[in-house]
Amino acid sequence: AQPLVESGGESVQAGDSLRLSCAYSGGEYYIGWFRQAPGKEREGVGGFTDHESANYVASVKGRFTITKDRAKNTLWLEMKNLSPEDTAMYYCAACNNAYSTCVRLEGRFFHRWGQGTQVTVSS
Repeated sequence: AQPLVESGGESVQAGDSLRLSCAYSGGEYYIGWFRQAPGKEREGVGGFTDHESANYVASVKGRFTITKDRAKNTLWLEMKNLSPEDTAMYYCAACNNAYSTCVRLEGRFFHRWGQGTQVTVSS
């Protein structure tokens, strides 16, 4: 399978919106978004699989939206009302375990990762 490729990260101001993309090869069951800020542990952001609603962690619910372009095998992460606390390297990753496992957004269950794209939010 081809590696996942993220893009769209950039430096923005607090309150701005940004959309990240994750290109993946077909056949992946569940694609999750993660982020890692400097000096902090990696954390799950949300994820998507066909036939289920996207799931999100509490800290981004209502601000982040995950959608999928099936024709392009691309997953989008739309982020609104960004704050400096959202500054991080953002990664997408693939999980082919059971849905109940993938939605836990624990990195150890994800078998394929992208290289990441940097999002920096200035106050």
